[in-house]
Amino acid sequence: MVHALVVKGLSKSYGDHVAVDDVSFHVKEGEIFGLIGPNGAGKTTTLRIISTLLKMTSGDITVCGIDMRADADGIRKCISYLPEDAGAYKDLTGRAYLNFMAAFFTTGEEMIRMVNKGIEISGLEDRIDSKISTYSKGMMRRLLIARAIMPDPKLAILDEITSGLDVVNAFEIKDIVKEIAKSGVSVLLSSHNMFEVDQLCDRIGMIDGGKLIMEGAPSDLKREYNVDTVEELFIKATVKK
Repeated sequence: MVHALVVKGLSKSYGDHVAVDDVSFHVKEGEIFGLIGPNGAGKTTTLRIISTLLKMTSGDITVCGIDMRADADGIRKCISYLPEDAGAYKDLTGRAYLNFMAAFFTTGEEMIRMVNKGIEISGLEDRIDSKISTYSKGMMRRLLIARAIMPDPKLAILDEITSGLDVVNAFEIKDIVKEIAKSGVSVLLSSHNMFEVDQLCDRIGMIDGGKLIMEGAPSDLKREYNVDTVEELFIKATVKK
């Protein structure tokens, strides 16, 4: 079986500081995998390395069978990365923004298909032709997720997808992510919302101090640590006595 993502012995150092320390995990095809941990644990660094934005110090990464050291460009063609602080051109309408982004990937009929898919994913309906400057934070996030998914990536890397959103918007975003996975896209996400992680993720990996300290299905890990929620699991595993 070819996994969507395989990370083996990943490490990243900045001088004497080790940000990511010998981390290994994998993401199956069509799976939602959550990478969680305290602030500064190494989650975002790990996501950026997998997204080819940072170079690893050591280790191996393959995405859809493509080795990162041998063919980083090939990996970029089959992934999509949405950072927590992503933005969009606010003077454009939602439709114009999706058209602008789709032009980086294709042209003609295929571009029209891609944009229509983005519009459908966003769920913005008649607001797709409003300026992005008039969008709420939730609307903006839906547009950005649509931008990330419309090129049909094999692996979507999503960082803090519901950060700062109200309950309704967060619920809608979670539904979008579930539908993405059902369509066959593998999802690697990072979140500080443990309730969200428990609801969404097939498996999770917890990083603390740059090291992966546990990995597995939320239900299995809760049973192993004798807790009722992923939030309790997080506290039990990461809070130093």
